Amino acid sequence: MDTTRAARFATVYALLRSAADIADHWIQTDHQASTKGQHDYVEGQSSAAGRRACAAHVATYTATQAAVLLAGTRLLGIRLRPGPVAAALALSAVTHYVADRREPLRRLADATGKGNFVRLADHGLNGGYLLDQAWHHAFETVAALIASA
Repeated sequence: MDTTRAARFATVYALLRSAADIADHWIQTDHQASTKGQHDYVEGQSSAAGRRACAAHVATYTATQAAVLLAGTRLLGIRLRPGPVAAALALSAVTHYVADRREPLRRLADATGKGNFVRLADHGLNGGYLLDQAWHHAFETVAALIASA
């Protein structure tokens, strides 16, 4: 087992995950959060507004991940190759956009028998948010594997 590669992966994953929470919960604007999933005309906003809000959120999300990854690896003296890092950030961005448009994740949940769970918003739980986060964690893991290669 290559412990250097394993440590590099663990570091990259921790940095990407931390940056994702910062970007999703602190940097994302209220407007982006409430608009990014719109697919039809709702309260004076079209689905184009949803796409724009989601794209703006994903841009700041990806910039946050890039900044945290760069700063963290630099502070720790870990060298990453630019190509795999760019590929990892692109994967994270694209999959984040897909999930945050909400409807694709709802359709996937319906297709896999999780339709009731994705709509759960009771007893202190929000199934849609939990499935969204599971999706993000999975693809951040793959992105960390790519970046640390």
